[in-house]
Amino acid sequence: MEPASYGLTATADLCDSHGDAARVCEIPFRDFGEVTSFSGPVATIRCFEDNTQVRKVLETEGHGRVLVVDAGGSVRCAMLGDNLAQLALDNGWAGVIMYGCVRDAAVLATLPLGVKALGTHPRRSEKRGGGEVDVPVSFGGVTFNPGERVFADDDGVIVLADEG
Repeated sequence: MEPASYGLTATADLCDSHGDAARVCEIPFRDFGEVTSFSGPVATIRCFEDNTQVRKVLETEGHGRVLVVDAGGSVRCAMLGDNLAQLALDNGWAGVIMYGCVRDAAVLATLPLGVKALGTHPRRSEKRGGGEVDVPVSFGGVTFNPGERVFADDDGVIVLADEG
């Protein structure tokens, strides 16, 4: 099956058809965007309580990609809010999976963007310029590699290697 043909196939169906090749993230993410089912090629960032790189990446053309952010699982600040979510939407990103917190939840719920995160926090992150872009990131028992395909829906988040 070509990656482009996956579309918005349910994660449960992908697990059934791909077996162990479908790597299932064990994190019980919450949905914050209006879109709860989304998929696309993986783009990654590893950062901790500093969302400078998140902004820089979301300022680029998304081309339907999903930004997967390893924020270390921090629940001490938000790494994405309404302004960055709108930036993602404007630049063609399919969604953001945040292993950390978001804020402006009421506005995020109105944006046609996929946003999954651990929870919310009203405090914004630091702006120190730190972080790594396009590196493998791991959380929830899964490694997300740039260019692989990620699928997210109400049942969870899975990753499939590019078979093309």
